[in-house]
Amino acid sequence: MDSLLIIEDDQRLAHMVSDYLMQSGFQVVHASSGQTGLDVVTGNSPPDLVILDLMLPDLDGLEVCRRIRALPGSLGLTPVLMLTAKGDPMDRVVGLELGADDYMPKPFEPRELLARIRAVLRRHAQSPASANAGGADPVLRFGSLEIDRDGRTLSVGGKPCELTSYQFDLLLVLAERAGRVLTRDQIMEAVRGRELEAFDRSIDVHMGRIRAAIETDVKAPKRILTVRGVGYVFAKQQD
Repeated sequence: MDSLLIIEDDQRLAHMVSDYLMQSGFQVVHASSGQTGLDVVTGNSPPDLVILDLMLPDLDGLEVCRRIRALPGSLGLTPVLMLTAKGDPMDRVVGLELGADDYMPKPFEPRELLARIRAVLRRHAQSPASANAGGADPVLRFGSLEIDRDGRTLSVGGKPCELTSYQFDLLLVLAERAGRVLTRDQIMEAVRGRELEAFDRSIDVHMGRIRAAIETDVKAPKRILTVRGVGYVFAKQQD
C-alpha cells in the first residue's frame, strides 16, 4: 500500500482529502507545517509521495520542495505534487523548476487529484520489465550520454545527473524517438497519458531542467533541440 504525506495547514481540507485518499487505498499522514512535513520525509517511514501546499505557516512550500530535492539518495527523488491557491502562473513555474513532479490548483476535484497521484506514482515506480520490453538494450547511449532504463539513472561522461522521475520519463520519451520531432502534446500524452492542457507550458520548464543536467551549454543545446512552433527533437548524433 502506497503511503502519502499531505503537508497542508488547512485542517478541514487536509482531513477531507485524507479521508478520500484512505478510502481509495492509500496510507495517509498529515503534517500541518513545512518543518513537520520534512521531519516525516526524513523519518523512519518516508512517504511514497508528498502532497505539498504552497502556502504554509512556517516554511514556504517552495522552500520545502527545495529541501526535499536536496536530500541524499532516494529521499531526494520523492515525488512531490504541489497544491497552490495562487493565481500567478509563476508560482507553478517556480515550483516545477524546483523539482515538483506535478501541480494542482485550488480548488480541485478530488477525483482528479487521485488520478494525478496515481499517474505520478506509476511513473516513479515504472518496472524494469516494462522499461525493457521487447528485449531492447536497457541502456541508451548517445555519445557520452547514457540513459539506463532499468536502473532509471542518467550520466554524462560517467558523471551521474539527477532528474525527477517525471523529467527522466520526459527524457526517455525523446531519447527512444531520437531524430523524430515531437509536439508538446505528443510528449505529454506519452508521459502522462492525457493531452496537454490548453496554454500549459510546464513541459518547457521541465525541458529547461533536463537541459541543465545534460547539456554543456544550455544556451546552445546540442542534445535536445527546440523546433520553433512545433516541439522538441532529441539529436541522434551527439558528442
